[in-house]
Amino acid sequence: MNRLAHHQGIHKFFTMLGLALYFSKPVMKHLVHIVDALTTKGFAGTLTDLHHWSFHPNHRTTLSHFFTKSPWDEETLLRKLQQWMLRRVERIAKQGNQPLFVSIDDTICQKTKPSSQATHVIQGCDWHYSHTEKKSIWGHSLVWLMVHTMTQAFPFAFRLYDKAAGKSKGKLAIEMLSSLDVHRPVYVLMDSWYPSQTLVEACLKKGFHVIAMLKANRLLYPKGIAVQVREFARYIEPKDTHLVTVGEERYRVYRYEGSLKGLDDAVVLLAWKADQPMTSEHLHCVLSTDRDLSDEEILRYYAQRWSIECFFRQVKDQLKLDGYRVRGRRAVKRYWILVQLAYVYSMFESNSDFSDGLDLLRKRKGHSLVEFIYRAAKQNIPIDTVKKQLHVA
Repeated sequence: MNRLAHHQGIHKFFTMLGLALYFSKPVMKHLVHIVDALTTKGFAGTLTDLHHWSFHPNHRTTLSHFFTKSPWDEETLLRKLQQWMLRRVERIAKQGNQPLFVSIDDTICQKTKPSSQATHVIQGCDWHYSHTEKKSIWGHSLVWLMVHTMTQAFPFAFRLYDKAAGKSKGKLAIEMLSSLDVHRPVYVLMDSWYPSQTLVEACLKKGFHVIAMLKANRLLYPKGIAVQVREFARYIEPKDTHLVTVGEERYRVYRYEGSLKGLDDAVVLLAWKADQPMTSEHLHCVLSTDRDLSDEEILRYYAQRWSIECFFRQVKDQLKLDGYRVRGRRAVKRYWILVQLAYVYSMFESNSDFSDGLDLLRKRKGHSLVEFIYRAAKQNIPIDTVKKQLHVA
């Protein structure tokens, strides 16, 4: 029976990553089918969907076994994917003579809280506070690390934040950063929840600079006197600031250089949108450990952090990062890694961004199905056989 043409593209990508050296043919077949299903319009995250949308020839239970019991090593898959992503971003950065960016942030995969009678619960879930929803949510909290250039952003690594294990999100971020071996200047970007002294020191120790949003209660030491950022900001007049344009926005910026709590020597920018009053509720406070950057560069580099927010939205909306029904800790982790693989494959195929890649893959699949049916008809393959293979029997 004919193979589907669009599966060959996925297989080619896996071969390029070197996966065929580590995984058996049945494992490779499962991986191809899963990535196909993940990138199909209408996919909702269930094993039934995985089976249905990828026209998997085996029974659905083989997929369940693949996630829960099959002995393939998901860490090897992740490592090969990471090696490819690092080579890719380093090459792009080198060509454009740009630095590399690393963004750190977390997101919650929301799940339904099981009743106390439930026998099979999803492992690793807990209550986590969501800053977007301003309330606690039941589910998995994932800390993600993305590597990117000015033009492309790749989801590099993630860790499950497990309160019971006792590791803070900052500690998990440090673990992921330690596996980053790069040969270009790196700026680690994070919002105000992350730049603790230990995390900033871990970055500097690796030779990475940090650009991060600071909370307004962080202590600065102008002339050796401790003062909170928001207090300090009250004494800044419009004439003490200058205008900086980043993208479409204009900001009034005051540059502070000196020590702050946990750091002897850094730059802190106190910035307000030009069309807003210079009050503490409109204040943005950005730290840079690289004192050589101009104010415009600091704000422009920090704006690159937006790519991790886009990733969270895309990966939940389009690839159903939070749609899984598998329950075991390892099975869930495998699901997340395969979503990551599908995301990167979409980017690889379009050679640009994820959305373009996904559109391309979906079009390609449509063409592949029409060609498959056409070829089957020319070969006089019974229509029932074709329907069976395409799961419409």
